[in-house]
Amino acid sequence: MSTFSHLDAEGRARMVDVSAKIDSSRTAVAAGEFVTTPEVVTLVRADGLPKADVLATARIAGIAGAKKTSELIPLCHQLALSSVSVRFDFTDTAITIEATAKTKGPTGVEMEALTAVAVAGLTLHDMVKAVDPAATLTNVRLLTKDGGKHGHWQRETAVPATAPAKRSATVLVASTAAAAGSRTDTTGPQIADWLRERGFAVRGPLVHADADIAAGLADALSDSPALVLTTGGTGASPTDATPEATRAVIDRELPGIAEAIRQRGAAAFPLASLSRGIAGLVGRTVVVNLPGSPGGVRDGLAVLEPMLDHLLDQVAGGGRHD
Repeated sequence: MSTFSHLDAEGRARMVDVSAKIDSSRTAVAAGEFVTTPEVVTLVRADGLPKADVLATARIAGIAGAKKTSELIPLCHQLALSSVSVRFDFTDTAITIEATAKTKGPTGVEMEALTAVAVAGLTLHDMVKAVDPAATLTNVRLLTKDGGKHGHWQRETAVPATAPAKRSATVLVASTAAAAGSRTDTTGPQIADWLRERGFAVRGPLVHADADIAAGLADALSDSPALVLTTGGTGASPTDATPEATRAVIDRELPGIAEAIRQRGAAAFPLASLSRGIAGLVGRTVVVNLPGSPGGVRDGLAVLEPMLDHLLDQVAGGGRHD
């Protein structure tokens, strides 16, 4: 389990030292709802309140709030924001707020996006309080963030309690260049999209340098997902360490899967035989190493397609075992 980064070893609040981190392009999107009466929503949409320009004022306030985040939140870093946008939409009884913040730097912009939403919502409250003092700013939350070591993160959409539970999967990318922000990884999103299309709740892609892949794998396994798919770090380079990190944690190997992936790739691209990827079980989690190229990932997913449901059923304790 991760520790609180803003606490030191003795539990005291601190500002995280990001001086050793490499700059990368970072984006965060946050949202919230300003819940009010249908009458207020109608007035705002028509710009009919005594305080005119309600949305324009709230938009400017949200942008200004994002720029002041480091002054409002004590341990936030000062960031050179490259873009902040605030947009509004409407339901019958609410004004929805969405803010996007962007920067290029060593740390993320989640707090800037969240602050933009909060300040925009508070400004809406100030603008409409004469008409509806009971209005409520609610559900301020982070929707997505991109950039840095962990790559893309997206909030899972809530499902009704009656809906069947989704299988969980985590995508892990081993790439020193992508972790440093000098190359954009495409294989992680490729795998994540494939999993979502098949109904999985997906965490990641989590992006780690090759030297940190063991820690990345531990993080990927920390919430015991049904499936972990890794990409990259399976070749013969001295820095490729994904198979070693995987072998160190698996309880039982599934050699047939890894061999089938190699055979399928080698049929069209003989160098695919050089992949050292393995597959196995960590408790009830299936872990499969995929190559680090889009073509290699495509071949690996094609091998998994017909067997994955049956495999996960078996590992979970159901299905046939013959």
